[in-house]
This record gives sequence, C-alpha cells and structure tokens, in this order.
Amino acid sequence: MHDTIGVTPPRVLTIAGTDSGGGAGVAADLRTMAACGAHGCVAVTAVTVQNSVGVTGVHTVPPETVAAQIVSVATDIGLDAAKTGMLAGREIIEAVAEACDRVGIGERIPLVVDPVAASMHGDPLLAGDALDAYRNLLFPRATLVTPNLDEVRLLVGVDVHDRAGQRDAATVLHALGPRHVLVKGGHMSEDGCVDLLYDGHTFTELPGPRFDTIHTHGGGDSMASAIACGLARGLPVPGAVAFGKRYITEAVRHSYPLGAGHGPVSPLWAVRPWWAGG
Repeated sequence: MHDTIGVTPPRVLTIAGTDSGGGAGVAADLRTMAACGAHGCVAVTAVTVQNSVGVTGVHTVPPETVAAQIVSVATDIGLDAAKTGMLAGREIIEAVAEACDRVGIGERIPLVVDPVAASMHGDPLLAGDALDAYRNLLFPRATLVTPNLDEVRLLVGVDVHDRAGQRDAATVLHALGPRHVLVKGGHMSEDGCVDLLYDGHTFTELPGPRFDTIHTHGGGDSMASAIACGLARGLPVPGAVAFGKRYITEAVRHSYPLGAGHGPVSPLWAVRPWWAGG
C-alpha cells in the first residue's frame, strides 16, 4: 500500500481552450498536470477545430460560463494554482479577471499567464482588442507571465533576436505589472534554448538543449502547466520555473509524430509504463 492513497494532490486549474487533435490546450495541460502529480481542473474558454496541420475553426464559450466554471471549482474543490491558455477575446479576459478576483486567484493562489495569441501554425487565436486586456487586466494579476518571442512582439512591440533583446523584452513586460516574467527563447537563432526569468531586479538564464524536431505542438501550454504544478507544490517562482524547464526539455526530447503535420510534446517519459509491463 502506498502512503499517498487517499491524500488529495495539489489542485491546479487550467483556463484554456480545447484542441480536437489533443496536442495542445486543455488536453496538453491535463496530461502535464497528471504527469506532475497534480489534480487538473478545467474552465473551457473555447472549442477549436484543429489537427496536426492547422486550426480551421474557433467557437468561444460565453464569458459568463467561463467565469462560472472558475468560481464553481474554486469554491468547492479549492485551488493551489491556476494557469491561463487560449482566452480568445477581450470579453473572456475581462470575465476571467473578475472571476479570479472573486476567488483569490492571483492574490493568495498563484496565477501563471501564458498569453496565447496564435497557434504554432500561425493561425490567430486571439482577437486584436484582447491584447490591451491582457496588458491591463491579467498581467497585473499574474504571478508569472510566459510569452514566447512572437507573443512578446505582439504584446510590447519588442523584436527579440538575442539575449540582450530578451532582457529588454523582460524589462518592458515586467513594467506592465506581473511579479515575474519568463521570456522563452526557443525561437532565437543562438545555440541552445535559453529562457530568461526576471523579477524586476534579477535576470536568471535557464539554458537547455535544442532538439532537431518539428514535433513541439503544445510545448508552451505544457511548460506553463508544469510551472503551475511546481507553484501548487509550494515551490518559489524560480524553483517552479526550473521544474517546468526540466519537464518541457524531456517532453520535447520524447515528442512524437502525429498526423501529417506537427506532433505533440510528450508527457509519457514521466509516466511509469505499467501498460507495457514496466
């Protein structure tokens, strides 16, 4: 008998959209949370029609329903951390911000904001007026924001090509109100994959290997979810980010092909293969 039977694991909420291909969105979030030993809860913001090749449809959930999902989970099950993914538009972001205030997300409950603006195929997932809502409503409530370089350019107009550009971007983003900023460097041309964490005083580089693969679908979602799991376990932000970095490095290392396009990063490296007799 394991002594963890009957013990409630950390509870983490993903506020995000679905991916019918299972590679990103709430599917990636829940896989990551399970692999990281957390109980995942969901507030669905949108239903996308997509596969490994691209997104062909986005159908948003009414903002009041998004908010109701958040409040329903937080007031019964309780939460140790939350993260946002695809929020689709200004009205949903406003509803999320209001619901978070009602239940203490971003105050006593850590909040990771992954400002998803487009799919990895370049398909838009965020309406234009939502960028201001991110900057004005969610960033000031965030424990950590985790933009990639494309999202940095959309949010603050900084085009990052090197480490110095990463620092400039982190400084500008931090001025918008989040307590910590993680500027992901996966798309930089420099060797390796260096992410940059900034708390308003200290820059911390998190280096990692770069893998020769196109199968990175859901990588940003998975990393943000792993970081949220670290925060839910009580790790300080730098420790949670290091935990998320280790997780996503292995998830990309073990990514796999799926369909005719981009396959997903894989949490399976972290799961004991009981089904294979291991």
